[in-house]
Amino acid sequence: MEFLQSMLNSLPGVLGQGLIWGLMAMGVYITYRILDVADLTVDGTLGFGGAVCVLLTLNGVNVWLATLFAMLAGMLAGLVTGLFHTKCGIPAILAGILTQLALYSINLRVMGWGTTAGTQATLAISVDKYDLILSSRYVRDFGEHFWQNPIIIMIPMTALVVAVLWWYFKTEHGSALRATGANRSMARAQGINTSAATVVGLMLSNGMVGLAGGLLAQYQGSSSVDMGRGAIVIGLAAVIIGEVLLRGHGKLLAGIIGCTVGSIIYYLVLQIVLRLGLGTNDLKLFTALIVALFLAIPYWKGKAASARRHSAAGQKSKEDNHARA
Repeated sequence: MEFLQSMLNSLPGVLGQGLIWGLMAMGVYITYRILDVADLTVDGTLGFGGAVCVLLTLNGVNVWLATLFAMLAGMLAGLVTGLFHTKCGIPAILAGILTQLALYSINLRVMGWGTTAGTQATLAISVDKYDLILSSRYVRDFGEHFWQNPIIIMIPMTALVVAVLWWYFKTEHGSALRATGANRSMARAQGINTSAATVVGLMLSNGMVGLAGGLLAQYQGSSSVDMGRGAIVIGLAAVIIGEVLLRGHGKLLAGIIGCTVGSIIYYLVLQIVLRLGLGTNDLKLFTALIVALFLAIPYWKGKAASARRHSAAGQKSKEDNHARA
């Protein structure tokens, strides 16, 4: 009973974080599934978006505008990765690693802007002093601060983002991006500039991650240089879990929605195992195992289906031989 009560108490936090990380997972989905590019910029971009958002807010910029700039900062990071890949001939995975590595130093500089040291690892922001879009303080408040509850804010925001992405990928430009990910040679044969499409896809993906970083920094009340560490693995976990649960592989809308569903499920499972006694030092190991498990499930299902088909074909062949005899 105590365990169930503890889980019920943690559900608002699970939903709040799951919805924010779901936006980040949509960015991962764009590169991983739609563009078919292995982009590791994400770990740096999440912190970059958070750092830019908090710094601007602390300096008097409207928080909504600061969050928009966090998204633009993410797009800038994606542009750098895209140019490394398309103009410098660097493999996508290495281009992402280079940008991510550079962003570590850049994030330190951004958060230390205006200080004597010039660098800073953490930048705190308080909901008491600034009119933040969302804060974890109100995640369990469905009364006086109902309209400040992160869940109430994030549900329509997530729905809007899903609708915009679904619309965009149905347009000519979005279709060109999808065609680039599906078959680059065929896309080039159809006159599509696959290099430009790749850069746009990376910018869109990292823009989503930067947006999530800005919202996450507000939610937790601070931005830190390490806040994006392991983000790519969490994003992949959300994408894969969503695909397995919604069977959305190859279906655009189901895949995008599945990112949010997968993110919420991931944090729910995380809370369960934490309540069962898993140490916080083991969280990265647990996340890696979860991703490996959900990546293996489609493979195991395919193997099982293939075995059933072979068995059925063998049985039918025996019956045919019996009938001829």
